[in-house]
Amino acid sequence: MNLHRGTLLFPLPFLLLAGVGWILFFASCAPSIETRYFKTLTKDTTISAYITPGLDTRIRKDDILGINISSISHAEDDLFNVTPTPGVEKPGYPLDKDGNIHLHRIGTIHAEGLTRKELATQIKKGLEPYLTDAIVSVYYLNRKVTVAGEITSPKVLPMPEDQMTLIDALVQCGDFKTTSLRSDLLIIRDSSDKKVVQHVNMEDHAILNSPWFYLQPNDIVIVNPDTRKAEREDRRTRFQANWALITSGVSLILIVLSRFL
Repeated sequence: MNLHRGTLLFPLPFLLLAGVGWILFFASCAPSIETRYFKTLTKDTTISAYITPGLDTRIRKDDILGINISSISHAEDDLFNVTPTPGVEKPGYPLDKDGNIHLHRIGTIHAEGLTRKELATQIKKGLEPYLTDAIVSVYYLNRKVTVAGEITSPKVLPMPEDQMTLIDALVQCGDFKTTSLRSDLLIIRDSSDKKVVQHVNMEDHAILNSPWFYLQPNDIVIVNPDTRKAEREDRRTRFQANWALITSGVSLILIVLSRFL
């Protein structure tokens, strides 16, 4: 009779303890602060961009260019597309000290100051005596953007085109962590002989009107940690681990007691 009574009584406090534990567990999992891109956009709207997506940058003297040529003569194409550059580890066409590149058959072309489209047009014109209906594309091999800090996958991203948006760079790096501070990113940019540092807020849609929304070659993006959120996450993790140990210990004690009483 005593055994039956003990078996019925001891699970009751255990169930109460477990119920309270689960309530606290799920309460601790609830996010305390909402974080998302462009929180200031409260309704449908139209935003005029500060810089158009079609902006063409100019080729600089320190650039290394990739040039791809396609025509009906594949043998001739290969002479342009795989020609190695002496003294350069990666394939491509580096500008010399005078801002020129040197191509098979065409010879010397002054590339500094041109856009990629302008250089492609000039190369295509020079190839007309040798190739029929040639298609020429020009891209950058040395331009890059660095994303570091509290980001899912910090990377050095190649920038073959003229533009890369800040959103594109963040997504390619796996996007923000839960402990990232979206409201205060740092962008470090080369400007002549100095470094320019800009703070940007990815929760404010005003960034869409900013020239800093479009990254430039060699920009460094630093994602700062949200220290308050990180502390909350740490406390929640420790609480969950401690509560799991407590409930496991109490469960074991109640099981043992129920068998002896």
